[in-house]
Amino acid sequence: MPASRRMRLARRATVVAGAIGLVLSMALTALANVPITILSTDPYTSTQNYHQTEVEPDTFSFGSTIVGTHQTGRFTDGGSNDIGWITSTDNGATWSHGFLPGTTVYSTPAGPWARISDPAVAYDPKHDVWMINSLGLDQFVNGASILTSRSTDGGLTWQNPVTVSQGLPSYDKNWIGCDTWASSPFYGNCYVEWDDPGQGNKLYMMRSTDGGLTWQSSTTPSAFGVLGGQPVSLPNGTVVVPLEQNGIEAYVSTNGGQSYTGPFSISSLNFHPPAGNIRDGEGLPSAEVDAGGTVYTAWSDCRFRSGCSANDIVFSTSTDGKTWSAVKRIPAVPVSNAADMFIPGFGVDHTTSGASAHLGVAFYFYPNGNCGVSTCNLTAGFVSSTDGGATWSSPTKLFGGISLTGLPNTTLGYMVGDYISTSFGSNGKAYPIMANAKGSNCVTGNPTACKEAMVTATSGLAVTGGNHPAVSGPVRFLGPSPSLSGRTAF
Repeated sequence: MPASRRMRLARRATVVAGAIGLVLSMALTALANVPITILSTDPYTSTQNYHQTEVEPDTFSFGSTIVGTHQTGRFTDGGSNDIGWITSTDNGATWSHGFLPGTTVYSTPAGPWARISDPAVAYDPKHDVWMINSLGLDQFVNGASILTSRSTDGGLTWQNPVTVSQGLPSYDKNWIGCDTWASSPFYGNCYVEWDDPGQGNKLYMMRSTDGGLTWQSSTTPSAFGVLGGQPVSLPNGTVVVPLEQNGIEAYVSTNGGQSYTGPFSISSLNFHPPAGNIRDGEGLPSAEVDAGGTVYTAWSDCRFRSGCSANDIVFSTSTDGKTWSAVKRIPAVPVSNAADMFIPGFGVDHTTSGASAHLGVAFYFYPNGNCGVSTCNLTAGFVSSTDGGATWSSPTKLFGGISLTGLPNTTLGYMVGDYISTSFGSNGKAYPIMANAKGSNCVTGNPTACKEAMVTATSGLAVTGGNHPAVSGPVRFLGPSPSLSGRTAF
């Protein structure tokens, strides 16, 4: 093609992209907040941490039941008073909430651990057990155990936790997923992943075949420098574990979690550290699977921004965990926009698949990423797709802005969480659960200073889709992926 024609086409593409981008940008900043319901608030009153703070939620849904979990009562240097649970059995019309028993010295009844962190939730339909996986911290603020709390009545009451693993030098960034597919040869198996920062962030996996009562070690490759794995199961029983390691990679099991192979490369990771000293997850992936067995892995990435000036939410897909599609950008704003997006919670309607898969992504963002602690305007947004991520809706503003100084200030920054989550009800609506905060002076030792709670969209969010295409280029920045060896993130 002649160079002059290429230039004309490029200018035309720029004009079209700019027009679309202007519409998206205006929509993102102009929309009013959707109605929000407060789901849980922190009841603990210990004065050495941040009272009235709830952070880092995960959710899972099965049928009309949605269960969420989160930290409550955050400490500066790691962990929290206890792990909270949030449950709806009627597609978000009503919610129950409470706090896990037998976990920490603050729980009722008290447990053995000084603090607790990193909650994740899963459901085993074969044994009809909901499970919340968490990280027990000792008095030295060291990750000392992996725990799983069980509910056998639909997520409405919870038992004292089962110890999944204890005795390694340290533990961090655990996660749990179960095989919910009745067609799978490993239906009812559950899988837990974590890393040991004391051994250079070494990968560990375990599995349970009896509803989380007992756990067995899996054989994994000798893998180091990993963080934030999220095991998901395909309808054929394959387990795929996307995580950070030399970028975004995956490990795969085809024998019910007895052993894993990998790593299989998903993508490099190009991350722009957001302004304002916010704790941002540093590109940790969010993974889901549709009814046909397509795995979606999403993360924050700056490759589509000139000079890595801000992050977009990007994603890649696979049907076997080994071969992955080209990375695509979710077009929430134009690449020329100043917005910076991070901490995605990627949700898939598990009753939909392929080119008709319904997707919803909640995320935090700064409308203008060129800001500081006193000027950054932390906001929550949502976009959706009805065609498997080929095209996306205009963005919806959920709530915000949040003052960063209204959040607990941890050793890794002001905290809403390293991850968030979106799940779908059987009514086809998306329910992101996120941390929202009021006020601007969150400090330790003052029971009324902080006002950070778990919230969701009151009536759920309709998945409307739209005509804004996800694209895989042009790529404007590719840099080295960050090293994770020795990093802790609890």
